[in-house]
Amino acid sequence: MSRYLYLVRHGEQVDAEYGLPEGPLSPRGMRQADAIAERLSAVPFTHAYTSPLQRALDTAQAMATRMPSLAPEPSALLMDCVPSGPTPDMPGVFETFYGGISDEEIQAGEAQMADATAEWLSVGPSDTHELLVTHNFVIAWFVREVFGAAPWRWMGINQAHCGLTIIRVRTAKPAVLVTHNDLGHLPAELRTGMPEEQPF
Repeated sequence: MSRYLYLVRHGEQVDAEYGLPEGPLSPRGMRQADAIAERLSAVPFTHAYTSPLQRALDTAQAMATRMPSLAPEPSALLMDCVPSGPTPDMPGVFETFYGGISDEEIQAGEAQMADATAEWLSVGPSDTHELLVTHNFVIAWFVREVFGAAPWRWMGINQAHCGLTIIRVRTAKPAVLVTHNDLGHLPAELRTGMPEEQPF
């Protein structure tokens, strides 16, 4: 049996360039959501889940408008979070990231992601195709988990707005990364949210 997870980062939000923590999708974010919905329109989804934050909810709703069979269910396990804290083997270049993050935030993120991976990186009694609309750090943690990499390694694994990552969870075999941050459905002007531009 296989469980296919289609992880989609939310679309660009209004005033994203100013670092606002929350907000509705920008017009470009709506176009990104339409594009990923078109890309995934033929997938026989069995379930759909979304972070309850507005930018993810808006993305999931826009996708559901294009794919009426989708009924995205909000899940706190897909909330934006900091998945882990600094570790002795973490490169020093990442230390400044944790300057304004409390121990409580880190502990909450660690607990959330332990529950999230336990929930979705397991196989059920039948083949499933599940959509997860979530956030950059959450997707990075799932990818890190699939590879069994060091806890700090989620840092530097980035997804564009409405980029597509697919993970296949298999019976009696390790999970595999089918594709990461696939942007084939997004024209150059819609490829946002990455530290480095990806125009091609």
